[in-house]
Amino acid sequence: MHRSPSRRIAIAALAVGAAIAITGCSSPGAVSGAAGATTAPAAGDGRIAVSYQGGIRVLDATTLRSVAEFDSEDFTRLNPAGDDRHVMVTMSKGFQVLDTAAGSGSEPRLTDLVFPAAKPGHVVHHGGRTILYADGTSDTTVFETAALSKADADLPETQVTRGVAAHHGVSVVLKDGTFLTTVGNAQGRTGITVTDPNGRVIAGSDQCPGVHGEGTAKDEAVVFGCENGALIYKDGAITKLDAPTQPYGRMGNAYVSETSPLVVGDYKADQDAEGYLLGAVTVIDTQAKTLKVVDMPAGARYTFRDVARGPGDLAYILATDGAVHVFDPSSGTFTGSFPVIAAWEGPAQWQDPHPLIAISGNTAYVTEPAAKRLHSVDLSTGKVTATGELGVAPVELAIAAG
Repeated sequence: MHRSPSRRIAIAALAVGAAIAITGCSSPGAVSGAAGATTAPAAGDGRIAVSYQGGIRVLDATTLRSVAEFDSEDFTRLNPAGDDRHVMVTMSKGFQVLDTAAGSGSEPRLTDLVFPAAKPGHVVHHGGRTILYADGTSDTTVFETAALSKADADLPETQVTRGVAAHHGVSVVLKDGTFLTTVGNAQGRTGITVTDPNGRVIAGSDQCPGVHGEGTAKDEAVVFGCENGALIYKDGAITKLDAPTQPYGRMGNAYVSETSPLVVGDYKADQDAEGYLLGAVTVIDTQAKTLKVVDMPAGARYTFRDVARGPGDLAYILATDGAVHVFDPSSGTFTGSFPVIAAWEGPAQWQDPHPLIAISGNTAYVTEPAAKRLHSVDLSTGKVTATGELGVAPVELAIAAG
């Protein structure tokens, strides 16, 4: 059943259901936004969804062989739904549900289920809930993640929080029903507002120009990126962290593990720099409330699609030299690297196919659009364990661990 009640009723109802819904929570590797460590799929159980121009392909996560293929719009984004089986596909009408059939023994389906959204944007899953954000209205749609596996002909019950002014934004719902959402309009974005389960505003900040990207770290510390630093929300209070380069030092994407207080973010210090390649990362300590910037190794640059968290809460960064560089956020150092693909150049537009990395358990999946390939890599050895010949240039990827 679809419902659109007031915010007070919506979040209160979700808070009541949190204890049940949390059993369906997971942290699969994601291409956009947060990427946490997960349990590796058993052979034949896991699925990989790969988008390309005009289509989506579902692969076996172990062999990287195709098991299903579907037509789609020319450019679609893929986001794990949070249940290790379904993927949210951004279509013009909203978020369409792709059932990868991971762990089910059934066949993959691009279902007819669509969560309506004007300009569908960010997908967040946390605490047993999946949160969908519509850029065209700034409405936030929330449902219990576990309910998706029970959905057949109808969507699971949803709660909708109406937006104030449309902008490219994101929302997060904490386990107790606390609701965090970005603030902005067509002219720009300025910060966040936080309300309790009853809809009462408990915190807010307008000191985050260009707010973009979010991640929830250990103990539900939530980070949002700004064009001059970052915001941390924890226990009812917001802390602004300034970037070391002012007035511009942008963190736009957060890569988190819910077992670590340390958040790894991308970083851009030159507002006028052309292209999408980046040469440094940020480390945000959500306990100490600090932000520092670490340069990439010489000759290595990356884009927003090239960072993922993995075993030991380390970060793995796929760089333009074709290697995966291992970054330890606790020490702020790069501890090693291993070659995977050929060297590559940055995209002309961010939507263009270019290499990415996503992680599930001890396995990294690395795309190589120029060669139309997908590789799986054992992170304990740095060795490629399988290569899939796709015949198409992959754009985005989502893991369904099964």
